[in-house]
Amino acid sequence: MQHKTLIKVRGYHLDIYQHVNNARYLEFLEEARWGYLEDSGDIEWFAKHGLAWVIVNININYRVAATMGQTLEVFTRFSKIGSKSAVVSQEVRIAGTEAVAADAQVTFVCLDQKTGKAVPIEGELRERLSQHLSE
Repeated sequence: MQHKTLIKVRGYHLDIYQHVNNARYLEFLEEARWGYLEDSGDIEWFAKHGLAWVIVNININYRVAATMGQTLEVFTRFSKIGSKSAVVSQEVRIAGTEAVAADAQVTFVCLDQKTGKAVPIEGELRERLSQHLSE
């Protein structure tokens, strides 16, 4: 399952070169992941089970500069579920074009909120995450 989030590029997103600053993409990607989790009902599910979704690695490729006034489409999907971590793939496109501004691979683990330790992705947790898996 793929999720789409729209983000309008504002002046405060820009750097001295008048394109979106590289650090802002982290915020755009996070906004899109939160939107995905809200729309899927996973925020409530994780809270009910005492689990936290914690990012352990992000790899971003910057492809094409985005500028003020453009609308960005951030596509988010689960691409891999392992025994201890999972990967979310994200792509930031400039709306109305085929241009990809950035893409990212985001690795996360699930923490037990009481112990602060990562839990294996198995059983009900694996079933829940597997519902989102797409190639």
